[in-house]
Amino acid sequence: MKNILCLVLAGAAIVFAQAPKAGKVEVFPLDQVKAGMKATAWTVFEGSEVEAVPIEIIGLWKNAWGPKQDIILAKMFGKALRTGVAGGMSGSPVYIDGKLVGAVSLRISVFSPDAICGITPIDLMLEINQFDSSKPKDAKTPQSVAANQPVRVPENVLAGAMMQQIDTPLTFSGFHETTLQNFGAALQQMGVRPVMGGAGGANYETKPASDWKTSLQPGQPIVGVLVSGDMNISGLGTVTYNDGNKVLGFGHPFFNMGPLDMPMAKGEILTVLSSSFQPNKVGNTTEIVGALRQDRHSGIQGLLGEQAETIPVTLKVRNLGAKGGVAGEKDFRFNVFVNQKWTPFLMTMTLFNSISGLNEFSDETTYKLSGKVELDGLPTLDLSGMATVNDSPMPPAIGLASWWGDKFNRLFANTLENPKLKAVTATIDLIPERRAATVESAWIEKTEVDPGEEIALKVFVQPYRGERLSRTLKIKIPSGLSKGEHRVVLVDAETLNRAPFVAGASNRFIEFSQTVNLINQERQNTQLYAVITSMKPTVYLDDKSLTSLPSSVMNVLQAGRAPTRPMLTLLESYTEAAAIPFDYVVSGNYSLRFTVR
Repeated sequence: MKNILCLVLAGAAIVFAQAPKAGKVEVFPLDQVKAGMKATAWTVFEGSEVEAVPIEIIGLWKNAWGPKQDIILAKMFGKALRTGVAGGMSGSPVYIDGKLVGAVSLRISVFSPDAICGITPIDLMLEINQFDSSKPKDAKTPQSVAANQPVRVPENVLAGAMMQQIDTPLTFSGFHETTLQNFGAALQQMGVRPVMGGAGGANYETKPASDWKTSLQPGQPIVGVLVSGDMNISGLGTVTYNDGNKVLGFGHPFFNMGPLDMPMAKGEILTVLSSSFQPNKVGNTTEIVGALRQDRHSGIQGLLGEQAETIPVTLKVRNLGAKGGVAGEKDFRFNVFVNQKWTPFLMTMTLFNSISGLNEFSDETTYKLSGKVELDGLPTLDLSGMATVNDSPMPPAIGLASWWGDKFNRLFANTLENPKLKAVTATIDLIPERRAATVESAWIEKTEVDPGEEIALKVFVQPYRGERLSRTLKIKIPSGLSKGEHRVVLVDAETLNRAPFVAGASNRFIEFSQTVNLINQERQNTQLYAVITSMKPTVYLDDKSLTSLPSSVMNVLQAGRAPTRPMLTLLESYTEAAAIPFDYVVSGNYSLRFTVR
């Protein structure tokens, strides 16, 4: 009866309470927080209007967030008894006697029937204003997927209970179930809960909306935007504090990336999914109103009215009919958050999503990509490739997306310079058959030749379940080729690309322009290459291939190289004589011997 009376009194206490507004606010001292105190949290259950939630303080959990970082334990009433402490409530401001005490940020594990939450003190969140550009060591990124581990509450506070950070619902709009199945596991390991959601229209604009000055009031949704446009990926939380310029939210890290430059947007809540296992707010991302600048242990900080840098991406997906004509096409436009670890992952995911959810998608589909990456102050990066079914267990759509994402990973992994991408465009053709071919045999016109002579060459490749293909071409014997036996080798792109790639990857201090050159020099896997070999060493150094080097020159080069800038040496040199195009993924090699008189 006493508990019921307390609940009624708590409910009565908030009837006349006014929703918090942006501006300076008085802080309730943490050392005055006592068990049994009544408080009020503000959050959104539907739309964008904040609602009051009665709270009763359980006690202070000392040093729970780290040395000298206490957490307030409390029990939520009102609608929270039905919804539980849901994902998306992170950052909901909590007031005692009209003074801000902190933000809802933690919850008891799924085994508790009570809506017990942990509150990050506002003092810890205000410390974010003092941080510089230092990077936390435990940032959650696609390459560092340490599981989000719950922490145990001391036995004298809550016996046997488990308190854990409220999962940040990462909302996907315009994404197919197949995409979440393939990429969702990595996101969950980072402590991010992928959920299907929506966006208030395809938002191609990255500039702050006209009403940014009055946006993101305390208790309203705050959204960190990773992708916006025809596809949208955004992290949903709640605003804790807004002084008219700086905004604080979440009460815990988003990805703990430290300083960042991410679009910050408003949101609207459709409903709160009640679940004893994983309650979540379900909502839409609306207009961008600023930029997130800090992602720290105790919350996120953003600046209203500022614009974050993004990469505009345009993808055209064409369905090719049986005769090669374009039977249909779809265009996708979106903007991607710029970050060393996240951008390659997002490029991979969005490209896969563009091709995996179409009616033309099938196991035997071949994907042909032609794309460009415009760079600030450097030549355009030209990318071409094809992916089809092969002996690998990896589906071709995943293979193409991984190949695409790897190019961006190589750009952003450069240790000397941060890449500046102006725009990305690509066209992906879907071909309704398996386009794979293997080198079968070859024939050379004659086996004794003179330097500088031009001779005929014929090559045969065998497509998958198709008629054998042949190509006839002329190759020229280099005039400086020494007398004796040599080889002409018909070789695929993967083999030729291997040595330059290893040489570039081995150099930890390769210049960014050299990385771009290396990618542009890569051979296409739809071509077969005729190369003439000689028994002289080749040195691969940064983005250069030095063929037929004398031993004296090699020794000088090796002596002048630091251990961190190695060079790769092969015993054989080759001269590329011809590139033979096929509309297939070509693999294999074939060698023919000839003698120079």
